Amino acid sequence: MLCAQPYISCRASANARVCSSPNRWVIKVYNEDNSSRAIEVPSDVTAQDICQLFILKNHCNNDHSWTLFEQLSHLGIERTMEDHESVMEAQSGWGMDANSRLYFRKNYAKYEFFRKPLEFFPEHMVSLSSETSEMMNHSQLIQTFLHSSMCPEIHGYLHAKEQGKKFWRKSYFVLRRSGLYVSNKGESKEPRHLQFIAELCDSDVYILLSGRKMYGAPTDYGFCIKPNKSSCPRDLRLLCADEEHIRTCWVTAMRLFKYGMRLYQNFIQPDQKERTSPLRSISENSLVAMDFSGHRSRVIENPSEVLSVAVEEGLSWRRKSCHRLSSHGSPSTSQIHMSNLAIHTTQPWFHSRLSRDEAHRIITEQGLIDGVFLLRDSQSNPKTFVLSLCHTQRIKHFQILPVSKVGDEGELFFSLDGHTRFSDLIQLVEFYQLNRGVLPCRLKHHCSRIAL
Repeated sequence: MLCAQPYISCRASANARVCSSPNRWVIKVYNEDNSSRAIEVPSDVTAQDICQLFILKNHCNNDHSWTLFEQLSHLGIERTMEDHESVMEAQSGWGMDANSRLYFRKNYAKYEFFRKPLEFFPEHMVSLSSETSEMMNHSQLIQTFLHSSMCPEIHGYLHAKEQGKKFWRKSYFVLRRSGLYVSNKGESKEPRHLQFIAELCDSDVYILLSGRKMYGAPTDYGFCIKPNKSSCPRDLRLLCADEEHIRTCWVTAMRLFKYGMRLYQNFIQPDQKERTSPLRSISENSLVAMDFSGHRSRVIENPSEVLSVAVEEGLSWRRKSCHRLSSHGSPSTSQIHMSNLAIHTTQPWFHSRLSRDEAHRIITEQGLIDGVFLLRDSQSNPKTFVLSLCHTQRIKHFQILPVSKVGDEGELFFSLDGHTRFSDLIQLVEFYQLNRGVLPCRLKHHCSRIAL
């Protein structure tokens, strides 16, 4: 509930938390557009508690991807807060910094590595440590991270910023359960060649938001290890990868090494609740195409028939709407047609007047996994639209062209390939949510924004 009592300033950040009673705190949470909302919470509130509160207040679909982010603006870094983490404990390390914030938004990649581990951990970067002679079984890759008796390690080249210096040096790093090490002799993993860099138990891993500008990073894929109780830039261990999937591997492994089985429990907890719920769960594999045009509905078994039935159903609905409205002296058919073309503006996956860079940023923030997407207006051609889609941790952009069909009174359709035509963007999205078509993968997770 919103706090109606006068705010009493505490020694923590004035922008972050305010004391209202010994066991209650008022914290401020931000949205992607930097709008904010203050809420009163108990002192033992967790990140998951905050997310559940905003999901209920905003009537969001609880798909378990809503996440609380900790952003330290003065350091230019950000991290995903784990569901079980104490919000007050995290904020205790902010000191008097008034620019530190909590953000509420989606992160589809939060637990995706449990579902598709081989996509997050390239084979050439993962191995068992030299302490055991067993060969790693990739089908049990996650188990090696969750059980302390096993000793997996991540290894590869990273750029590291020398402390107290401006330049970055590329070296060979090894991440083990005991911490992060750098080799001072090529790719040697011998103990005499490995120098200890940082441990994970009392530190957190963050993404650099503007690594090139603030720290002179050689690429855009920077991250760092920050001690929990320090907010000094000198204490950051600044690292940088050459590619996004390499950074993702290192950051994910550090999360697994630090939290282990607790991270897995956070992942399976929502599924356990769903299994005990009386509501029937529906998997995407159980969805089938149906034809309701006749007296009796039927399942469409021929994949090539799905599109034609969908298009005809959409056109039939629009013809009925036009006839009903025109008979009551309502707008003309052409006006109704234009209204149908603009109906996509009400959809959560449509982001009007969004630049290519902004689309890239939003998708990156909400998780670089296959199928994360949004639609936006084209900046180069005002009459077209663009589908921005993530596949294999890379963001690709597909132009949606308006096409007219000869003999249809100039009626416009939309198409990605020039041949498969749709009456509006909603129909296009719904089709590619069920069919890959010309896309590298199906549309699975739309990037959405909500008002707090």
